[in-house]
Amino acid sequence: MDHALRILSLNLHKGFSSFNRRFVLHELREAIRTANADLVFLQEVIGEHAGHARRHANWPPAPQYEFLADTIWTSHAYGRNAVYQDGHHGNALLSHFPIEAYDNHDISVGRHERRGLLHCRIAVPWLTRPLHAICVHLGLREAHRRQQLGALAALANRVAAAGEPLVVAGDFNDWRQRAHRRLATDARMTEAFIMCDGRAARSFPVRWPLLSLDRIYLRGLRPRSTRVLTRRPWSHLSDHAALLCEVETC
Repeated sequence: MDHALRILSLNLHKGFSSFNRRFVLHELREAIRTANADLVFLQEVIGEHAGHARRHANWPPAPQYEFLADTIWTSHAYGRNAVYQDGHHGNALLSHFPIEAYDNHDISVGRHERRGLLHCRIAVPWLTRPLHAICVHLGLREAHRRQQLGALAALANRVAAAGEPLVVAGDFNDWRQRAHRRLATDARMTEAFIMCDGRAARSFPVRWPLLSLDRIYLRGLRPRSTRVLTRRPWSHLSDHAALLCEVETC
């Protein structure tokens, strides 16, 4: 098959640079465009925030995911996870191809960290079956992540029937790298950077990446190439590095 899908995953950090020093959403939009990705998996995306809108003159009137999609990604989905007085944020997926259906699945453990799995079914013209995409942002506590990984594996097995390709990408907060074996055993998923480079990508903190927090897992697909985007402008646009991966069918 000559066709390939370009996948980008990034923790948006709500449109602010490291330590919230600058509002950089406009620069992020330009950087994301240069990646020329077919599918963009985004975490910590603000849907609405009245306080930021008052403080920043260049705050967009549209939700961040719509502002980023603009006219480039004609289809997008948003899963609202955390709701607070000024607004809400969650995960989003931008797609060059039609998103036929999507659902946001609450995987929060306890009351404090609100987390979700955004599942989208996407019609890719050259694929004979729908592509399933799940955008992930797991919790900070390992005990919570164990439960959330179980929920992720169950969701993947439920929504993606045998033979249907699956991409799971996002911020796993899995600094001990426990997810690889769990997802391989429970959901037959393999991690793209491990397949290509022999190890998971180091993505955090972006200026001096030491921890492998961000991942792209695949089923029914294989990676052609992988890149960790740590140089300018990416190094000044979030506290996480962006991951870029090109994949094809097995």
